[in-house]
Amino acid sequence: MDSTNTNFNLTEGMGIPHTAQQENPLPRAVLRPNTHYLLDGEWSFAVDPDDRGLREQWYLGHKYQHTAHWPGSVEAHMAKAKGEQQAPAWRDKVIAWYEREFPRPEKSSKSSPSMFQITFGACGYETRVWLNGRLLSTIEGEEVHYGEYTSFSYELNEEHLLPVNHLTVRIADTMSAEIPRGKQESHVYKRGGIWYQTYTGAVRSVWLETVERNRLRTRVGVNSIIEDSLVRFNVTTRIHDPGQYTLRLKVYERDGEQAEPLAVSDFSLRLQAGQKQQYVVMKVPDGVQWSPENPHLYRLVAQLIDATGYTAEIEAHFGLRKFEARGRHLFLNNKEIYIDGILYQPGTATYEEMRQHMYAMKELGCNLVRVHIAGVDPRIYNLADEIGMLLWVEVPSTHSSTTQSRENHKAELMRMLALIETNPSVVIWSLYNEDWGAQDIATNPDTRQYIMDMFHYMKIRHPQFLVVDNDGWQHISYEGKLKSDILTAHLYTPELERWKELLDQLTAGQMEGVAAFPLVVGDPYFYRGQSPLIVSEWGGFGFSDYGGPQNLEDRAERIQQFKEELRKRPIAGDVYTQATNIEDERNGLIDTHTGELSVPAGLLSSR
Repeated sequence: MDSTNTNFNLTEGMGIPHTAQQENPLPRAVLRPNTHYLLDGEWSFAVDPDDRGLREQWYLGHKYQHTAHWPGSVEAHMAKAKGEQQAPAWRDKVIAWYEREFPRPEKSSKSSPSMFQITFGACGYETRVWLNGRLLSTIEGEEVHYGEYTSFSYELNEEHLLPVNHLTVRIADTMSAEIPRGKQESHVYKRGGIWYQTYTGAVRSVWLETVERNRLRTRVGVNSIIEDSLVRFNVTTRIHDPGQYTLRLKVYERDGEQAEPLAVSDFSLRLQAGQKQQYVVMKVPDGVQWSPENPHLYRLVAQLIDATGYTAEIEAHFGLRKFEARGRHLFLNNKEIYIDGILYQPGTATYEEMRQHMYAMKELGCNLVRVHIAGVDPRIYNLADEIGMLLWVEVPSTHSSTTQSRENHKAELMRMLALIETNPSVVIWSLYNEDWGAQDIATNPDTRQYIMDMFHYMKIRHPQFLVVDNDGWQHISYEGKLKSDILTAHLYTPELERWKELLDQLTAGQMEGVAAFPLVVGDPYFYRGQSPLIVSEWGGFGFSDYGGPQNLEDRAERIQQFKEELRKRPIAGDVYTQATNIEDERNGLIDTHTGELSVPAGLLSSR
C-alpha cells in the first residue's frame, strides 16, 4: 500500500473529551491523553484457503492480489475479492492475511520515557501480527491472540522500526462450536431462523499510539458503596522500570472544566517490572447517585508519577450506583426499580447505527437494553452511561459443552470483564443463554460446577453486578439455593389468554411447563419469592416462529396488552424481543438504518 501521503508525526497532543458532545475517536471506554494515528483504510488482502502463508512466510514478503477496507469482516472482504455482492458460504476454517505500510512515526520529545504501541479494537478469532517480518507478542505475552470481541495491544521496539514499515496480520476463524460465537452459525447451529451469518475478522479499528513506558493501562474497575460515599477503584499498572511510584486519583464533575477536583488521593507504590492490579479506595463527598432518570457522572483522572515527577495519565468517567436483588424485587440506589427492557442484537450494525438504536430504545420507554450474546463497541457502554440506560451484558456463547468450550468461555469472560468494569450502566451479566454451550446442564455435574464456579467468582470479584447463570430456563440449584441472582424465563406465545396463564404459573412458583424446559435443574428448588422474577424474553411479534400480529398497529396494541398483564403480577421486570430486524428475525420496532420507531414512543414504558 502507498504510504507517501500519510502524516505520521505523532507530535500534537490528543485532548480528552470531557462532555458527551466531544466524540471519542477510538473504540475504547477509558482514554489516554496521548497521540494516535488510525491505521484504518485500505489494506492489501489475500485469502489463504490452503494455509500456505505460514509455511511460505508471507510475513517476509507476499504479492497480494486484492485490497480490503479495515475495519470490516473477512466475509465481506472475501465477497469483494470474488466480485460478489453477498459473502460466500464457507465451511470449517477461513484464513486471511492483511498488510499495510506506514512510515516511521515521530515523537514530540526524544527524551520522554515513552514508546509506540499498536492496538486492535477487536480482531479474531485467532490473530497473529508481524512488524517488518518479526512476530509480535501482546502485552499479555501472547504470540497468538484468541478472541474477537475485545481489544489487545502490542508494544513496539523502536529498534525494529524502519523508514517504511510493514504491518502484517494473519486472521484465522473456524465454525467450531467450541469457541464463543454468539448467534453466528457453527457446525452445530446452521444459518437460518435465529442463527446468523458469520461476521468476524478485522471488525474494529486499529491504531498506532504513543504510551509511557511506565503507565496505567486503559482499564479501570469501579465499585461504589453509596451508603458511605466510598468508591473502590481497580487500576492496572504496566512497568518497565521498577521503582517507587505515586498513584494519584483525582475526581471531578464529568461536565465542566473546574480547576479544583472534588477529591484527591495519593497512594505510594513500589512496583516491579510487568503488569499488576491494585485496588484503592477513596471518598467522594456529597456524591450524587447515577440513575436512568439522573445519569450523573464523575470524571476520574488517574496518574502514575515516577520518582522524577514524570506523570502518565488516563481518564475515565464513573457513576455512584448500587444495584441489588432483595426478595422479589430489584433495587437501584436502595429504591425499587422495574426493568422495562428490550433485547438488542447489533449484528453488523455500524457504530453510528448502534448510537441511533440506543437513543431509539430510550424513546421507546426502555430503561434497560439486554445486549444479546454479542460484543459491541465500548463507546456504546459510555453512551449508555451518558443517556441513562441500564445494560445487561452477556458472554457470547459457545455452541457445544466440552472441557475446551468451557475454557474458551472463561477466557472470553475474563477478557470482557477487564474492559467492562468502569460503566455504571452495566448492572447484569449472563454467563449462558438457553443452554447454548451448556446443553448438558441438566445431566452433567461438570457443566453445573463450572457455571457455579464462575457465578461465585463474579460475586466475589465483581460485586457491583448481578449475575444470571443460564438465562431463560434450567437455572442451577445447589442444595436448594439458586446459583443465579435472578430467576429468568423466556415465554413466547401470541395468545393473550395463554399469556395470562403462563404468568400466573410463573409467579406461583411452577418450575415446569412454563418455559421450553424446566426453570431449575440440579437439587430441588422451592420458589417462595426469595428471588426476583424477570421475563427476559417475550413477544417477538412479527417473526414467523413466534406468531402474533404482523400489522404494526395491531402489534403495538398486543404489546400494550401483554405489558399490562406483566405489571399486574409480582414480576421484577421484562425484556421485549426485540429492538431491530436482523436477517430472518423480522420482529423489530426500530428501523435498522435510520433508528426511526415503527410503533408509538413510550410503548415499552410501564410508568
